[in-house]
Amino acid sequence: MQKYAGKSVSKGTAAGKIRLYARKETAGPKRTVEDVQAELARFEEARREAEARIEGLYEKALKEAGEEQAMIFEVHRMMLEDADYLEAVRSLIREEKADAEYAVRTAGEQFARMFSELDNDYMKQRSADVLDVSRQVAGILAGGEEEASWDEPVILLARDLSPSETMQLDKDKILAFALCGGSANSHTAILARSLNIPALVQTQVELKEEYDGKQGAVDGFSGVLYVEPDEETLSELHEREERQKERRERLEQLKGLKNETRDGRRVEIYANIGSAEEVEKVLESDAGGIGLFRSEFLYLGREDYPTEEEQFEIYKEVLSRMGGKKVVIRTLDIGADKQADYFGLPREENPALGYRAIRICLTRRDVFTAQLRAIYRASAYGRAAVMFPMVISVEEVRKIKEIVEEVKKELSEEGKAVGEVELGIMVETPAAAIISDRLAEEVDFFSLGTNDLTQYTLAIDRQNQRLEEFFDAHHEAVLRLIELTVKNAHAAGIWAGICGDLAADESLTERFLEMGVDELSVAPSSVLSVREAVRNI
Repeated sequence: MQKYAGKSVSKGTAAGKIRLYARKETAGPKRTVEDVQAELARFEEARREAEARIEGLYEKALKEAGEEQAMIFEVHRMMLEDADYLEAVRSLIREEKADAEYAVRTAGEQFARMFSELDNDYMKQRSADVLDVSRQVAGILAGGEEEASWDEPVILLARDLSPSETMQLDKDKILAFALCGGSANSHTAILARSLNIPALVQTQVELKEEYDGKQGAVDGFSGVLYVEPDEETLSELHEREERQKERRERLEQLKGLKNETRDGRRVEIYANIGSAEEVEKVLESDAGGIGLFRSEFLYLGREDYPTEEEQFEIYKEVLSRMGGKKVVIRTLDIGADKQADYFGLPREENPALGYRAIRICLTRRDVFTAQLRAIYRASAYGRAAVMFPMVISVEEVRKIKEIVEEVKKELSEEGKAVGEVELGIMVETPAAAIISDRLAEEVDFFSLGTNDLTQYTLAIDRQNQRLEEFFDAHHEAVLRLIELTVKNAHAAGIWAGICGDLAADESLTERFLEMGVDELSVAPSSVLSVREAVRNI
């Protein structure tokens, strides 16, 4: 038996045959073409086919992994429409009479190198995306790629996998991933977690042909790949998996029970969603409501702004299906790592600290008003709340409230029904947390966005893979800001919840309850496990 350490990014265990996955490379010598126009046309045809494939991957990811993970492929689609990238490819074909495969590979490498050298970490991450897109187009030009398939479920051993490669695989034929490269925050790791496939990255193993077809096992709890595991190891992994199965069955028994500690402390457990399609998962999870509806996904993956009517129908559908349970809608949080070309947002050195979220809404009143009108109209069909992201001052909140009052007055004059809507803000900057006593006087609730609050407090970009070892989500400074915010909320008579990743961190559940947190909003898949953690306190 051989044993190789890795970093676990998706928990679970698996045992079965190992299959090596080697990317089919399309590299070849540059060819000179005689008919430049025909080569340009060949590239355009391949680009359109790649676009159709990416659309298919988006739909598959939407169905299997959820809206947030599907947006990876929306970024890829946007790259295939990027004027600079397309012109770079066409220029190589026109000016150097290069074949399309060479032009696509070269342009992709140039852009990837350019992105990787930027100080902006959002743009650095686009380096892998542009290489993925270029590989897909080059593969089509080279005659297409055979999809990897096996007769039986396997453990996939690879150097790395791109998002498109991950999503193209038949998940029913994948027991686990063991990758030599990658990181905990890579697209592939995120997809593996969403698909509930045990996965390791940075596995200290050589990709040897002799491993192909051998028996293997992955321990996604301790982060180990075994090659030809012995019976004792397999038995231990089987027992661990059985315990997990028993736990899943035990969690199912918690449906319908209270989110209450042994000594009677209650907390609401809500779910986060990014599309109307995910409401079914919320209902299945037995969540008390929706604590974060990421409305920006209505704006992504399209050519123009969604109309008020389009938004109204979606908000109405979600509120109606939730049957009177609270739905907290976050207003548009575009910018930073969520881009839409039609917004015409400027390129920024540091978009995470730039023109985004409420800053766009307060300076693009037409966009903001259309969304608010849709939310307030939909509020007649359920129990709605609305919250505003990236607030840093009392003045911003007062401007927001003025616009809200204008919208409500307009709707009233038009004879349109509206319901009672709670107004809240996301506390995701140290500024908002520090003046939360003043902000609490202006709103009905706080929702702590701990992902951004942590990166701004620690001055560490959470998407920068090189800083993983310095990023501490449990940093005492972050926890003290959360506690301060909750304390100030209660002093003003309003409630405070958490909707960032920390809400599902069961090692912090007891501390959050000690702070007095009123609501935890997590992924639908985490609702019952957090309920169990609460009931064990």
